[in-house]
Amino acid sequence: MPATSTDSAAKPLSGRVAVVTGSTSGIGLGIAHALAGAGADLVVNGLGDTDAIDLTCAALMAHGGRVIYDGGNLLDPAGAAGLVENSIASLGRVDILVNNAGIQHVCPIEDFPVDKWNAIIALNLSAAFHTIRTAFAPMKAAGYGRIINVASAHALVASPYKSAYVAAKHGVLGLTKTVALEGAQFGVTCNAICPGYVWTPLVENQISDTAAARGIDREAVIRDVLLAAQPTKRFATIEELGALAVFLCGPGGASITGAALPVDGGWTAQ
Repeated sequence: MPATSTDSAAKPLSGRVAVVTGSTSGIGLGIAHALAGAGADLVVNGLGDTDAIDLTCAALMAHGGRVIYDGGNLLDPAGAAGLVENSIASLGRVDILVNNAGIQHVCPIEDFPVDKWNAIIALNLSAAFHTIRTAFAPMKAAGYGRIINVASAHALVASPYKSAYVAAKHGVLGLTKTVALEGAQFGVTCNAICPGYVWTPLVENQISDTAAARGIDREAVIRDVLLAAQPTKRFATIEELGALAVFLCGPGGASITGAALPVDGGWTAQ
C-alpha cells in the first residue's frame, strides 16, 4: 500500500538507512531512537556486552524498522571503513551517517599521556574521516546523503586540560565544513551538532563522583561545576539532540550544510 502524506509526515525517514557510531548508550543511542522513530533502518555500533546490545537492538526494532549491530573497532581505520562497507552489504545502502563515538581524558598538557592523545584523535577525529570517506561516493551516486558529526561546544571554544579532545573536536568541525563543500552539488549535506553538557548516565555518575571529591552536594555540582558555563543552567537532553538530527536528515534540512549547530544552553554565545 502506498504511503500516505500522513505516513510521510510521521515517518520522514522511511526507506533510509542510518549508521550511528557510539550508539549503544548516551547521545548516540538517543539519536538512534529518534532516527528509528522517524522511520529509518539502523546500524548500531558501540561497546557493551552481548545481552545489553541485544536488548538495545530489540528496543530500537520496536520502532518498526530493521536494526543490525556491527562491532567494528573505530580505532582501526579498516574497522571504521568496514562498518560502512558492511552496512551497505547488509542493508543495501547508507543514507545517513552519524559520527558520534568518542572518548575523553583530562590532564595538564605537560603530563598528557601520548597514548591517550593518539586514542582520542583516532576515535574522535580520524574515525569520522574513515567512515565519511567510505560512505561519500555511494551517497553522491544516490544523490542523497546526510552526514552528522557530533562535535561539542569544544569544537568552538576551549577548556584547560582537554588538549586532545578540543583539538579533535576543532578538527571535526573543519572536516565537516570541507565535506559540506564537496557534497554541496550532489545532495549530500554535512553538519556538526555541538552539544554542551547533556544529561546521560555518564554525566549522572560524574555528579556523584565530583560531589564526593569536592565535598559539596549534588545541586552545587550541577550549578557551580557542570553547568557553570551554560547560561540556561539546565542540561541539554538526548531527545533534543535526536530531534535536531531528524530535522537535519529530513526535507527541512536540505539547505543546511557546513554548519556548527550549538546545543549548549548559550555556552558559546558568551
